[in-house]
Amino acid sequence: MKFLTVTLIVLTLLSCSTPPKTYQESIQQFQYKLNTQFADRNESPLTNEDFKTFKSLDFFNIDENYKVNASITHTPNAPIFEMPTTTERAPLYKKYGIAKFELNGTTLELSIYQNHDLNLTPNNNYLFLPFNDKTNSTSSYSGGRYIDLEIPKNNNNKIIIDFNKSYNPYCAYNHKFSCPIPPSENILPIEILAGVKDFHKPQNK
Repeated sequence: MKFLTVTLIVLTLLSCSTPPKTYQESIQQFQYKLNTQFADRNESPLTNEDFKTFKSLDFFNIDENYKVNASITHTPNAPIFEMPTTTERAPLYKKYGIAKFELNGTTLELSIYQNHDLNLTPNNNYLFLPFNDKTNSTSSYSGGRYIDLEIPKNNNNKIIIDFNKSYNPYCAYNHKFSCPIPPSENILPIEILAGVKDFHKPQNK
């Protein structure tokens, strides 16, 4: 079994030689880097069969309304817990805080997590946001999606969550990977029409 210890896509996607001029360009840049990764045999999670015919991932239309400013209630005393995955692997996480925000007229909350192993690394500021929404099993992957975040500077109580940068776990492409399952508290009661769509193989052949 090939294990995916931690999904860290955005940490490599945020860098680019030419700074984007507009928000639209910044998301296009994110999508380009993601497609580049999937087209690289050394980095791609695709099976050998799918890799041969891969052209591009499918994305929702870029919509800046899905970039939200959230307030955070920090949870410094939250216990370390084992997050369930698609295999028997049980990585250790800790809840960093609860993000509250408004989206399309609805007040929503999502828990944000820190990987315990990564937290042992000096100067690590990585945060993990797994979520489910009402597009699951229709236009998005049934197992939910992820967003990579960073601890806000000065550890303040505000954070930007950009659903246009949500992506699928590697399990959406290859069952050999082990991927965290979004906790039940992170099920959104609305559709998130942003980010990466489900991997519809017929569209890539």
